[in-house]
Amino acid sequence: MNNPPSNNPAGLAAIAQAAVDMIQDGFVVGLGSGRAATTFIESLGKKVGEGLRIRGVPTSQATADLAARLAIPLTTLDAIEKIDITVDGADEVDPQMDLIKGWGGALVREKIVAAASDRLVIVVGSEKLVSNLGIRSKLPVEVVPFALGLCRRRIAQLGFQGTVREAGGKVFITDNGNYILDCQVPAIANPAELELQLRAIPGVLGTGLFLGMAETILIQEGDDVQIRGRS
Repeated sequence: MNNPPSNNPAGLAAIAQAAVDMIQDGFVVGLGSGRAATTFIESLGKKVGEGLRIRGVPTSQATADLAARLAIPLTTLDAIEKIDITVDGADEVDPQMDLIKGWGGALVREKIVAAASDRLVIVVGSEKLVSNLGIRSKLPVEVVPFALGLCRRRIAQLGFQGTVREAGGKVFITDNGNYILDCQVPAIANPAELELQLRAIPGVLGTGLFLGMAETILIQEGDDVQIRGRS
């Protein structure tokens, strides 16, 4: 499969290869969503074509479609006990290795797959490193359509404006059939507290806060790959 170069920046190739090098024969691999994850999946597909035996668990329909085109065998969470390793991207990474994810719209499935994994490896360019989560001002929250009004009001009471995400002039619908509220947030002083507050709102299915989940961060800067691990 040939993808447009703009979808897979050449600068992500080194971290994608570093992540592929972590994959062992027989692994069940969580396949993330987004540009960095796509670069990894394409590199993984080449290894599968060379004889690497793995099964993938996709975090989105787009990822499942890509994996199928690359002849990567897929499985489901119902059919396995656990995932050996998941490789995914992130929109923000703070010094504690906490993350904001979900700008691509797959946050709930990404969090489920990450939670089912022995190891979560995040691949990012250095521009995704931030001093505080929220510094880029957008936190996605997936909500049940029936509860949209309630969720918007409750989030507003927390001090944040939530805007329904659109794509192509229409409301964006997640693979789960839900909406995403993109919440305009400042630098988040206490991500764990905010996660609890948001998850307590009836109708909120998940947030883009991934706290304490990443074990390894692979950071691309120029031609170099930096590796950050959780102590």
